[in-house]
Amino acid sequence: MRTSAHARWKRSEPMDDDERILKDLGYTQQLHRRMGAFGNFSASLSVISIMSGALLLFGYGLNSGGPAVVVWGWLAVGPLVLCLAAALAEITSRYPTSGGLYYMARQLGGERWSWYTGWLNLLGLLGGIAAQDYGIATFTAAWANLQFGFVPTPGSLLVLFAVVLALHAVLNLFGTRLMNVLTSLSAWWHVAGAVIIVGTLALVPSHHQPAGFVFSEFTNNTGWPSPLYVILLGMLLPCFALAGYDTSAHLSEETRGASLATARGIVRSVAVSWIAGGILLGALLFAIQDYTGTLGSETGVPVAQILLDALGVATAKALLLVIIVAQFLCGYTVTASASRMIYAFARDGALPGSARWQKTSRRTAVPANAVWLAVGVAFVLALPSLYSATAFSAVTAISVVGFTPAYAIPVLLRLRHRDRFTPGPWHLGRWSRPIGWVAVLWAAGVTVLFLLPQSSPVTATSFNYTSVALLVALTMAALWWHFGRRSYGVPRSGTASAHDERRPTTSSGSSPDATRMETP
Repeated sequence: MRTSAHARWKRSEPMDDDERILKDLGYTQQLHRRMGAFGNFSASLSVISIMSGALLLFGYGLNSGGPAVVVWGWLAVGPLVLCLAAALAEITSRYPTSGGLYYMARQLGGERWSWYTGWLNLLGLLGGIAAQDYGIATFTAAWANLQFGFVPTPGSLLVLFAVVLALHAVLNLFGTRLMNVLTSLSAWWHVAGAVIIVGTLALVPSHHQPAGFVFSEFTNNTGWPSPLYVILLGMLLPCFALAGYDTSAHLSEETRGASLATARGIVRSVAVSWIAGGILLGALLFAIQDYTGTLGSETGVPVAQILLDALGVATAKALLLVIIVAQFLCGYTVTASASRMIYAFARDGALPGSARWQKTSRRTAVPANAVWLAVGVAFVLALPSLYSATAFSAVTAISVVGFTPAYAIPVLLRLRHRDRFTPGPWHLGRWSRPIGWVAVLWAAGVTVLFLLPQSSPVTATSFNYTSVALLVALTMAALWWHFGRRSYGVPRSGTASAHDERRPTTSSGSSPDATRMETP
């Protein structure tokens, strides 16, 4: 995973070189490049968020396999996710655009591959917003329960969820400068917060669970009789918690030195999150005081009950606030990533009403309409929570089922069409193909797994509607391909594209000619 010294990637002026590379990929610079390498890494680290994904599904993990599956599942899944991340980083280094995955699929496989990759990626991002922000609502309700005795209901959680979505949308309208500050803050907050929580759980409680409990205790509250199936279901926790690293790619047009920074951001964010997340989960499992009480917590959040039992009310409330802030920063970045994906997809004519969703603000260069579309769809995805007890795990599964194949398709195409790919400055060398095949096979298995029922018996309230959401997304993609594909045009790498001539550039309605690219 070493950086090559290929002469064409040498830069004397990063800003000029970034714009030249983007032009060679078929686009002109519209977004502001104010994000550095650390900010790009921080963005993916924030989206992965060990205090968000890992803790939001902690209760699910305790019910779907218990401590043993949480620990061993995390250890087993991490290297496989890292393989997929590294394979994707190698391609991102060559194609650093906001479109990310679907642009890569266009270069390596063609327009139809690109089209469906984009729709899957979009589903994953929108599901990610819904899962993250609904999770924030549940943790906020748990804190309110400790502070005020508030008893959350499906309706009150949905209201809290809507408030969180609105706050994330508003903050995303302020531009890249604030994003760079908040993503960098998020990285440090996650690291410092995790150290504080782990240290407190290690030193303060008078009782800790034995290693035998943490590493071998198996619990099956899913209703399914097969232990193997339950273990596989428990893999949703690490799969969801370690997803979202494509954020580095979606922010590449706002990152300086993007060809290297985005690839490194992807790999480093997964590696750091896997190590830190494993330590955090271990600390929580050792600190469990009452396993049954943790699962049936009145707060509705098992993590909150662990903190309450092990540390007392005051400390539990303080640490919950640390977690909630980390989760809020995570949700902010997920919203930013999704809006950039919508902007890029609309820029290439892939969405109904593309002209609206690709508009950017003259002052901030933010695709404001895309931001509001992202949070609006996320709200709709969470509506089944009003009547479904398994809605949250289904929304997280939607995110995983959208993300995982979208990550794997460019990797598969790169393996199938070796002659179409020239490595960028960050590459895997002779490890590229073996790592790539491991990643693709892993992604295929995960995608099928999380379409299956998560609890038994299967009823209207326990049904896993992930398959329905996936079917709706693919049906919409197929219908729009039939009726709207003539407007779709992803430029080929190394050539300018006439599609730049037909898109407006700002919400003020300035002429497309202002950013028209000359054909070389």
